[in-house]
Amino acid sequence: MSVAKIIEINASSKTSVEDAVRSGLKKVAETVKGIQGAWINETKVVTDGEGNITEWRVNLRVTFLVG
Repeated sequence: MSVAKIIEINASSKTSVEDAVRSGLKKVAETVKGIQGAWINETKVVTDGEGNITEWRVNLRVTFLVG
């Protein structure tokens, strides 16, 4: 029997949503083994005063096997 755990993380990037997801998963993988997948729970952008996007932020739920 497999048991999975889900953790929630936040990650950001100056370039894209994809890069934010990638960097978040890479950071989690430094300490968590057996990552099975992730889903984007929320996406946000930070803008300058003129509406230009300066940062992409994602909230991820990461699933991994335990035991």
